[in-house]
Amino acid sequence: MTQTASNPPTPVQVVSRQSFLRQVLLLAGPYWNCERCWKVRGAAALLLGLTVAQVGLSVWSNYWRGALFDALEQHSISRLLIQIGVFVLIFLLSIVVTGGHLLVKRWLQMDWRAWLTDQLVNQWMEGGRFYRLLHTPGDHDNPDQRIAEDIRIATEIAVALAHTLIYSLLSVGMFIDILWSVSGSVNIPGIQLNIPGYMVILAFLYAASGSVFGWMMGRPLVSSTNALQNAEATFRFGLSRVRENPEAIALMRGEPLEKSRSSIRFLEIIRQWNRQSMAYMGLVAFGTGYGLLLPIFPILVAAPQYIRGVMTLGLLMQAAEAFQRLTSALSWPVDNIGEMARCRASAERVLSLYQAMQDVEDCKRSSGRVCIVVERSQRSRLVIQNLCIAEPSGRVLLEHFHADFRRGERVLLTGDPEVTSSLFKVLAGLWLWGSGKVMTPPIEDMMFITQRPFLYEGVLREVLCYPHPADRFDPAVIRHALECSGLAWIASRLDDHDNWEQVLPQRSQQRLCFARALIQKPAWICMQEVLDAFSPKGARIVFEMLRRELPNTTLLNISFQAGLRTLHHRTVALGRARSAKMLEPDDSEESGGF
Repeated sequence: MTQTASNPPTPVQVVSRQSFLRQVLLLAGPYWNCERCWKVRGAAALLLGLTVAQVGLSVWSNYWRGALFDALEQHSISRLLIQIGVFVLIFLLSIVVTGGHLLVKRWLQMDWRAWLTDQLVNQWMEGGRFYRLLHTPGDHDNPDQRIAEDIRIATEIAVALAHTLIYSLLSVGMFIDILWSVSGSVNIPGIQLNIPGYMVILAFLYAASGSVFGWMMGRPLVSSTNALQNAEATFRFGLSRVRENPEAIALMRGEPLEKSRSSIRFLEIIRQWNRQSMAYMGLVAFGTGYGLLLPIFPILVAAPQYIRGVMTLGLLMQAAEAFQRLTSALSWPVDNIGEMARCRASAERVLSLYQAMQDVEDCKRSSGRVCIVVERSQRSRLVIQNLCIAEPSGRVLLEHFHADFRRGERVLLTGDPEVTSSLFKVLAGLWLWGSGKVMTPPIEDMMFITQRPFLYEGVLREVLCYPHPADRFDPAVIRHALECSGLAWIASRLDDHDNWEQVLPQRSQQRLCFARALIQKPAWICMQEVLDAFSPKGARIVFEMLRRELPNTTLLNISFQAGLRTLHHRTVALGRARSAKMLEPDDSEESGGF
């Protein structure tokens, strides 16, 4: 991720097919060393301490179980009452430790998620990278879902898995000792062989066989879970597109096609769900038998020792519980294979999104093609030097283009629509495919107006002042801008909250963008075919209004209305590769009157 002076380090470059642990470390490492690292490390240390306390309580509970059954076997009321008191103490401590552990664990999960989300959102939103990502090959579909959902899954499950893994490792160390001491040794009849701590050996064999068969039956979960999450994200994205464009779809009678596409996407969910269900079926079937046998197996194995009087009832029950806890700890991989599959799938999606954004930032493809260099300067000029614009595929649209636009000029850009559209994106710093150099004024001095404006759902005053705070501009200035733009009728709704892209017709939306320009008074305005939606007379009226209200603002107007040429200082005609040209004042394309 891109770093600033105050930003912590970010994940290193991701390579394909990494191990599960490697993927988790790529996400966790930078967080562990972030700007609030001591708070994070303190919470992790506290979580570790509470985990140790949980294991300690489980060991205490194991010894208590042995003492309880010994008291029952001896029919001792006094010893029974003592064990009841001990149980109350274990019970209260377990509640406190478990509750504290839950709070610390959930804080760590949410804090990690918040940090990682902030890092990826900043990376995604910076410099129009979310736009360039659309034209970059790679596995980065549905970035919004990856940031909102996959980060949550990866962080929550990773913390939970770390806790259960540490708990299991500590349990293995503690209960091996307990099981070894209480199980004693066994003599095999007819064979002069004495096996000490035989139940420990059986526990390892039981867990090993379970893990091997569990891994074999659970491996399909990794690919099926990843495919299902991709299908779910694609389905949600399709529904969101309908929600964002209801009027256009309704006017074009596109409902049958949208329903068909939605059905196809959901059929893919069903297919991947069934695939995952088959993967789960084998694992669950094995896990059910494995789990049912676990509490019975150690009692059956140790029963001969009890029957011969070598073991007390308390030791038998203590050995049985120690066997279960040791085997459960050793079975951590097979018990968590489903969660590891989910975590790995989400981590892969998050890291592949990061990798794609790194590729966009580096602007280096496998072919080694150079990129367009866009520099911001304090000069009141926009200079283009030897510009070559290409598509992401490498096809050249424009080459060897030079231009010099000065402050206060009004320039008409016309010619091939695809070339002019690409040049508009280059000036905005969104399109870097190609070569050459573009030196522009500071980005805060420039405003870009597209044919389809962006009006988010909110208060109209905030929409007009976007992306600046609404209280930055005088209300009188806002009302004057609405009047000049032909929107005086909407001034009474400045404090209304609505979905303005749905409420206002397209021309009113465009007029709202002109009002936004009058309010914010940028030094440079680039317009992409905005005036082409108006009649020739209406376009002239709007342009003359902009010239009158913003006399010192440079207007770079991409338009294909021939009647607007006389309103500009000069006209630049852009053709396909090797035919681009700059028309000078004495050229036939040059306008008169200025």
